Amino acid sequence: MEIILLERIEKLGGIGDVVTVKNGFARNYLLPNNKALRANEANRKLFEANRAKIEADNAERRTDAQGRAKDIDGKQVVLIRQASNTGQLYGSVSVRDIVDALADDGVKGVSKAMVELERPIKSLGLVDIKVKLHPEVVVTVSVNVARSPDEAEMQKQGIDVIAAMFEEEQAAVAAAALEPDSEDEFEEGTPPSEVAAEEAPAADEGEEA
Repeated sequence: MEIILLERIEKLGGIGDVVTVKNGFARNYLLPNNKALRANEANRKLFEANRAKIEADNAERRTDAQGRAKDIDGKQVVLIRQASNTGQLYGSVSVRDIVDALADDGVKGVSKAMVELERPIKSLGLVDIKVKLHPEVVVTVSVNVARSPDEAEMQKQGIDVIAAMFEEEQAAVAAAALEPDSEDEFEEGTPPSEVAAEEAPAADEGEEA
């Protein structure tokens, strides 16, 4: 289908560009969301008659988004979730979770449609997410998924929590392997000098007898 873009669409073009897209993409997304018009003669005339207003409105929205971007770009939100010892979440983090976390952190006006998350987050760690405040204004938000605030702080400092936990477990196993299992090991490990000292009184008693 041939359409006229009413705003910049990534990988397609900018305002006023006439492009060809798949029918489903146009009917299910671009047209119902007022991002484009069918490229027929009537719509071409309608667009040209309103081009100045469309471009002015877009510029105003872009300026507003640029102002908001300063407070959002680089922001980090923390999401506490339960997870296994391998770092896999019992569940997942969705776009809605990210939007809610931003709102709780004082970031208003971010909708689910603005958050670009290709697939739900299913493991602990830091994930950079793009937030499109405007077709021409994109910021990056860091999502810190952890099992506790302490772990979130460690991840914020660049520490791999799962790797650190694995190292601690390995150190504990190694320490346990070095510990004696019973008192016999203490006896077997008794220095020869101490053994001789312990046996000496028995020898004296034999001589007195």
